[in-house]
Amino acid sequence: MLLRPVALLLASTLFAPAALADVHEVKMLNRGTQGAMVYEPDHLRIAPGDTVRFVPTMSGHNAASVPGLLPQGAEAFKSKLNQPYEHTFNVPGMYGIQCIPHLAMGMVMVIQVGDAAPATVPASLPARAKTRFEAQLQKLGAGQ
Repeated sequence: MLLRPVALLLASTLFAPAALADVHEVKMLNRGTQGAMVYEPDHLRIAPGDTVRFVPTMSGHNAASVPGLLPQGAEAFKSKLNQPYEHTFNVPGMYGIQCIPHLAMGMVMVIQVGDAAPATVPASLPARAKTRFEAQLQKLGAGQ
């Protein structure tokens, strides 16, 4: 008789972190409050295990990790164009996110997962993307 309560307790403990994880929504926009070709919000601070849902509110957008702005041990990802996409962020660190068709126009965002050291923006990125990444990293550093 003791076996069943112990099994239930063990099962509930295993699934508890998933139940506590949050889902954050990010819109992919042609025009938003921060200008043209943007993610809103343009930066997030989330906990490991949280999920981000990328919603293409207008056509022509996707969400993909940025090589060189991805924590060690994290897997790169890329959504399909015009499709909602969810990604669960388990590895702590700074993640750069890009809309591949609009990278040159600066359609990028930063997601900080857990406690993370400051990130360096890859020098190979287009100027507008670098400028926006730097501004987003400043906001995160300032606690915004």
